[in-house]
Amino acid sequence: MCFEGSYHLFYQYNPKGSVWGNIVWAHSILMDLVNWEALEPAIFPSEPFDIKGTWSGSATVYPDGNPVIYYTGVDAKGQQVQNYAIPADITDKNLRKWVKPKEGNPMVVADKEINGSAFRDPTTAWQANGYWNILVGSRKGSTGVAYLFKSKDKKTWTKTARPLHEVPNTGKDVKHVLKVSLDVTRFEYYTIGTYFPDQDKYVPDKGQVDGWDGLKLDYGNFYASKSFYYPVKFRRVVWGWANESDSKEEDVKKGWAGIMPIPRAVRLDPSGKQLLVWPIDDIETLKGNKVQMSNQQLETGKPVKISGITGNQADVEVTFSIPNLEKAEPFDPSWKDPRDLCYKKKSRVQGAIGPFGLLAFATEKLEEFTPVFFRIFKAQNNKHVVLVSTVMTNVYKPMFGGFVDVDLSDRKLSLRRLIDNSVVESFAAGGKTCITSRVYPTLAVFQDAQVFAFNNGTEPITLEHASAWSMESPRKMNN
Repeated sequence: MCFEGSYHLFYQYNPKGSVWGNIVWAHSILMDLVNWEALEPAIFPSEPFDIKGTWSGSATVYPDGNPVIYYTGVDAKGQQVQNYAIPADITDKNLRKWVKPKEGNPMVVADKEINGSAFRDPTTAWQANGYWNILVGSRKGSTGVAYLFKSKDKKTWTKTARPLHEVPNTGKDVKHVLKVSLDVTRFEYYTIGTYFPDQDKYVPDKGQVDGWDGLKLDYGNFYASKSFYYPVKFRRVVWGWANESDSKEEDVKKGWAGIMPIPRAVRLDPSGKQLLVWPIDDIETLKGNKVQMSNQQLETGKPVKISGITGNQADVEVTFSIPNLEKAEPFDPSWKDPRDLCYKKKSRVQGAIGPFGLLAFATEKLEEFTPVFFRIFKAQNNKHVVLVSTVMTNVYKPMFGGFVDVDLSDRKLSLRRLIDNSVVESFAAGGKTCITSRVYPTLAVFQDAQVFAFNNGTEPITLEHASAWSMESPRKMNN
């Protein structure tokens, strides 16, 4: 949230270890969403309504300038309830201390309809038709539910007669996005549609897939994101969490676990059918030495190094040119899940058009590398299907992948990779498909980490243009 010219980031944190447990609300402040300072925790278990846990939630800054945190507490009976906290001293611009008023807490408890063991993560409040509104996630069996609660005074909250989203329909003019983080799959799904405040209803657009086969905000290790309006840049910004993909034992050894990837600006694709997700331009302040390449032919099995940058901490943007699309492999209609297809078609499995892309965290002789690559197929309707995928070599880690809805009439594909020691964030085709990966190189570390462009397909690929920068580390602020 933004308060008095600073941005406040709250996140789930275990101050006693690097595995889940003892969760508090950690608190950092930022001036520009890049450089930050960690403060003492804002919220921790202390009351009967949260004594067994202070879990996720949201922050709202109301029109009177007063911020409120809404969060899920686990009460003494183990039930999940919704609580609120307010600053102890509103004149402290850093909001170091927060209190939980006895009056009104818990503010929402599960009724007979709601599963009290799966009832959490209240949203930021919004105003419509004279009411303030929040959503709280839950489930009925295997069906996800977004319960809507309304309030006139921001104190007494009443559940609406039905959840926000249940009736199929369409809308016009204004588009809304409903996003959900699913605990079962650990992915974030969204639909684009219309919110009808007079009916307390959200309806996805026709053609939007509202389920596990639908659009993802990120097709990799990215979860539990929150969005807010960034007034300085007039942008909607989403900030997520990337947990580890190695073992708890390794987390204990290194003494920490989980990171916040770079904040991302989101906007509607001109087609109106999906979002475009892109790193905030504030990170331009971290860019150092720049190198460029152009019109580089990528021969099969002969990677080209992008020299002159720090390979363990870099920002790389490339555009590939595809001279010949006619020889694309046929696409099997049974390939519904891009991750399954990625396991079948890895970066070293030769195709016609691809795999081609970038190798990060690569050693000089490629004993170790982390690829992100494209592979192009031709479907039965003669349209092309573009797969983008990434995985680390030599260590068993999950493979991530997604399809890219892109027009190849210009025979070009773009890719951007943010590389930072234990994470790679990849943005394909201007942010149409994003993949965040946690990586743990053992050989390609620090000065030994290199970046290559490669092509393992039989058809030629041209690296039309590449721009790459060494990236500095964010600065810790001192107030």
